[in-house]
Amino acid sequence: MKNIVELLIEKKKTISTMESCTGGAISNYITNIPDSSMVFSYGAVTYSNEFKIKMGVNKEIIDKYTVYSLETARCMAKTISEFTNSSYGVGITGKLKKSDPFNLNGEDDLCYLSIYDKESNKYYDEIIKVVHDTREENKEQIINIFVEKMINILK
Repeated sequence: MKNIVELLIEKKKTISTMESCTGGAISNYITNIPDSSMVFSYGAVTYSNEFKIKMGVNKEIIDKYTVYSLETARCMAKTISEFTNSSYGVGITGKLKKSDPFNLNGEDDLCYLSIYDKESNKYYDEIIKVVHDTREENKEQIINIFVEKMINILK
């Protein structure tokens, strides 16, 4: 994460997150880095559909594709980027090997990650099959994939 913060500072770019299944873990890791306040604008944990929608995620996207979809992750990423006027927005939604009684659709072991680049209006997407037994290990898996992907975007 240190490399991401350093690259964002160097490029004079900012980042914001809208996380669901990771519960703010990416925001936490970013803000653990000195000088992250120069690049980190905002982190939202939108665990419920209600609060995704209140933050600006299009309800029709959730209704059409389900909350557990790449389309929803993309909408989360773009919405948070626009809300905060950040260079990059990160959207993450999915299940970490547990069913959701409020949203029965979707695989129980898939996570959807989208990074939105406002300047180029481009999405960088990843569908992640979580493989570990604990939520903590699965969050770490997602964070590691995010870090690799974000560094590649910034280089």
